[in-house]
Amino acid sequence: MTATVSPPCDAEAAICARGIVREFEAGQSTIRVLHGIDADIRSGEMTYVVGESGSGKTTLISIMCGILYPTEGEVKVFGTDIYKLSDTELVNFRLDNIGFIFQQYNLIPSIDAASNAAVPLIAQGVPLHEARERAKVLLDKLNILDQADKLPRQLSGGQQQRVAIARALVHEPRLVVCDEPTAALDARSGRRVMDLLREVAVAPGRACIIVTHDNRIFDLADRIIVLEDGRITHDGKDMPDDH
Repeated sequence: MTATVSPPCDAEAAICARGIVREFEAGQSTIRVLHGIDADIRSGEMTYVVGESGSGKTTLISIMCGILYPTEGEVKVFGTDIYKLSDTELVNFRLDNIGFIFQQYNLIPSIDAASNAAVPLIAQGVPLHEARERAKVLLDKLNILDQADKLPRQLSGGQQQRVAIARALVHEPRLVVCDEPTAALDARSGRRVMDLLREVAVAPGRACIIVTHDNRIFDLADRIIVLEDGRITHDGKDMPDDH
């Protein structure tokens, strides 16, 4: 049998993923979640990854941004083969280049909203006062500046999510990775978030990946990748008619 040869990387790729396989051990069995994925995320685009629960969406983006190691395959982010980096080098690469918006928000419960949003800057060595002021600019754009001094437990779910979004954008990363960024938001707030993501994250030399089920925002995508059972079944501008 002739082995499948992956295509070369797109010249405009912010991320080039080739031959991505991910397996998990489940008792005595091995479950394959991703089956040899080849995908490019191009600079200057907002790319959605969609599919049913269990299709492999979150696993794929976690591998693409250096959170989860693939069982097989390679990932280059802005030309760097991230899984050839040491653990320390990978952590520093993510800090300098990638902003994450997680479904669970992952805010630090003991510090206020402005300090939570400023965490990437503080980790980069920016003085606390300056980091907080820069974070407040984003909190203002997200219409929650009045919540800057409140702890996460004092915020609603939607407010916590907007703090998490500010944290992902505050250090102006080249790549923004979002897992359901509008899930806890009403339509108006969701549009505000998407407008901000496009303003900050979609530009030459930058890229944005969004995992979403929210059909209210499908029209804002530059590309939509559809996953089914760990395989890409569609990659184009619009959602296919059967979805």
